[in-house]
Amino acid sequence: MTERAGSVQHRPSFPALFGLVCLLCAALAAAPLRAAPYAAMVMDARTGEVLHARNADTRLHPASTTKMMTLYVVFEAIRLGEITLDTDVRVSPNAANEVPSRLGLRAGTTIRLRYLIRAAAIRSGNDAATAMAEAISGSEEAFARRMNRTARALGMHRTTFRNAHGLTAEGHLSTAHDMTIMGRRLFYDYPQYYNLFSRREEDAGIARVRNTNRVVLDSYRGADGIKTGYTNAAGFNLVASAERGNVRIIATVFGGQSAAWRNQRIMELLDLGFAEAPAQATVRRPSLPVYGPDDDNGPTGTVTRPSGLVSRSIRPVQRPGETPPLVAPEPAPELLAAIEQAVGAALSPADTTAPDTAADTPEPEAEAVSAMPAAATNPPVPRPETVAAAESEPEPESEPEPETAPETSSETSAAETATASLAVPPRPADPPPPNPAVPAEPEVVTRASSDGSRLYGVSLGAQPSHHAAERLLLRTALSEIGTFDQALRQVLQRNGGFEARFQGLTEDQAQHACARLSARNVACEPVGPAS
Repeated sequence: MTERAGSVQHRPSFPALFGLVCLLCAALAAAPLRAAPYAAMVMDARTGEVLHARNADTRLHPASTTKMMTLYVVFEAIRLGEITLDTDVRVSPNAANEVPSRLGLRAGTTIRLRYLIRAAAIRSGNDAATAMAEAISGSEEAFARRMNRTARALGMHRTTFRNAHGLTAEGHLSTAHDMTIMGRRLFYDYPQYYNLFSRREEDAGIARVRNTNRVVLDSYRGADGIKTGYTNAAGFNLVASAERGNVRIIATVFGGQSAAWRNQRIMELLDLGFAEAPAQATVRRPSLPVYGPDDDNGPTGTVTRPSGLVSRSIRPVQRPGETPPLVAPEPAPELLAAIEQAVGAALSPADTTAPDTAADTPEPEAEAVSAMPAAATNPPVPRPETVAAAESEPEPESEPEPETAPETSSETSAAETATASLAVPPRPADPPPPNPAVPAEPEVVTRASSDGSRLYGVSLGAQPSHHAAERLLLRTALSEIGTFDQALRQVLQRNGGFEARFQGLTEDQAQHACARLSARNVACEPVGPAS
């Protein structure tokens, strides 16, 4: 058979198709993908002077550079005594289920705060960042509000945080400028923790973690931090710091094309900084942030945290069975006026009965006045026992004037009539003075008893020193006066610290007190008689 022209169809072989796919993949790999716009900032850390900027104020996704602010807030909470490095943090399911990168925390377990700090700073663990946020503020949302408050106080005005780890979320944005400020504040505000960012490897409690910034730390002379970041939306980000001689430079890159490209670019920016910065400069060290009343009511919500301080002096509540000291007040003006009116009315009959004879012979009038009780001539200051009764009774009426004596009555009868009209009931006898020879028995004032049913207490956890434990107890007692007004404050020395306790409560009181403290994000635990 003969084949007609054009009847044979040539199909490409499988090797040819495979080669075409490989060429296409190579072409795609050669073309760099830009996840986000490029932005950069170079700053002289000593003065805060900007040496280079490109798109530095463009709001972009910060990725895990967010954890710089997370750690800054954690360091601040430690400084303020809200938590300690040795506090055991319970891992929630929310924290344990965070996506990588992760430390590998399991829900329901506990881990010390110092290990979570290492995991977040070195390994960039998202689960560690969330666990710290929930331990300090109770929830990640509340912690994000605190992050925003701190950002405003630091001058990071174009930054808004929505979480503690930096995973992409709507509205979670920052700038290269703001993150450079953040790196500078970490170095100057908390230098005691800054060495964390240069550690190549460290123990994080349940695993050893390796630094995500090892390439720059090992390749660039003087590099000592700070934090990397990557998401699909952000690209490859990095805030780096290096020191040579007396010069420290901080550089930031957002939107890197790859990890290698980002690392190369950050080292070029650091070189630029050292070339531009003067060899000598006056260090302008920033001061710690000060939070004003407007910082708690910004667009991101309200942050309220217990400080232990009181804005006004609270009047102590009288204890049951305690008699308050009696202080004699000044006599009431109405009482004095009533006494003067009564005395004037009592003296008037002697003046109106026989004016002529009284002028010639004043002896009867003098005798009548001398016969008046001392209470009428010199009204006494009311004693403490009678003050309350005098104030509660109605105002005394003036005594009626006696009838005018007949004309045939003698001067003696007029004097007797005046004397009878001036008679007032005798004052009750004063109590006998205390015998100075017998010393008064001292009054013993006690607080809550630990006998009977008051065998329970509330533990506020271990503190680094006895003084810190006392301060925590006092601060908590002042903020919860109605809860701990009858409790005993106790500091117990334990292995690794000093435990702060309120003792002398019933079981119900201890449970109620701990519930109130937990609602205010204060770590506590009810303890029983055997604890």
